[in-house]
Amino acid sequence: MTERVGFIGLGVMGRPMARHIAAAGYPITVYNRSRAPIDELASAGAAAADSPSEVARRSSVIITMVSDTPDVEAVIAGPAGVLEGLAAGSVVVDMSSISPEATKRLAGLVAARGGTMLDAPVSGGEIGAINASLSIMVGGDASALERVRPILARMGNPERIVHVGVEPGSGQVCKICNQVAIGGALAGVSEAFALAKKAGVELGPVRQALLGGFASSRVLEVHGERMIAGNYKPGFRTRLYQKDLRLASESAAAHGVAMPATAVVAQLINALVAHGGGDLDYSALGTMLFDLAGLDEPVSR
Repeated sequence: MTERVGFIGLGVMGRPMARHIAAAGYPITVYNRSRAPIDELASAGAAAADSPSEVARRSSVIITMVSDTPDVEAVIAGPAGVLEGLAAGSVVVDMSSISPEATKRLAGLVAARGGTMLDAPVSGGEIGAINASLSIMVGGDASALERVRPILARMGNPERIVHVGVEPGSGQVCKICNQVAIGGALAGVSEAFALAKKAGVELGPVRQALLGGFASSRVLEVHGERMIAGNYKPGFRTRLYQKDLRLASESAAAHGVAMPATAVVAQLINALVAHGGGDLDYSALGTMLFDLAGLDEPVSR
């Protein structure tokens, strides 16, 4: 393994992702704001660092996987950030879901230090991270992607590592599009289930029938099952989806694109968070539509 990997952000997604890299035999140095995940990865063979800059000094490929735009800006460009320890020729791979515009700014700062930055957000949630089956959407330099592709393939499905474009931020735009498309499907499944349930038709057979036709989708398959079972244990938390829809709204405004359906989905997600559902899986959006239909489906379930 010629690359020395650094991994910053050992949350629900980052922890299993970093474990896959360590299990593949890469020398890996990890950092997280809280100590317990660092110690957990250290038991799997990772080296511990006290700051993002220390991770950068020890690594030729630095991966960041944190919650939001300000977090990425802090770990890359803040005090004791990646830029302070970055060596010329290193590659920074941000796998968070953040603002495309912020990504462009950060890529410029990394380039000024002699490095290359790729934005590589993912889809697949916690289960995809655990199973190393994530879809990865990459923006940035093609040769840098080929250099790190073997590492990305340890975390995601190799056939679903897609180079979206050479411009920094291209991957982030693609991730926003992914979240927009999911939102429409999620609202549609929720409305369909609310109608069926209100009409007194069992949801299990409805889902089974729909999966056999043009209405079939991963949202219907996975989140439809969650709605029927009332299982909203988070695979992807509502508050993080709320953030992604905020990014979608900002991007749409910047480019003059009308997204009325997404605006409605965003309001339902905002209402779910306001009702205490921020840490539920975002499939709990269905509970808001069940509630509007007068069905007894508490969001705390």
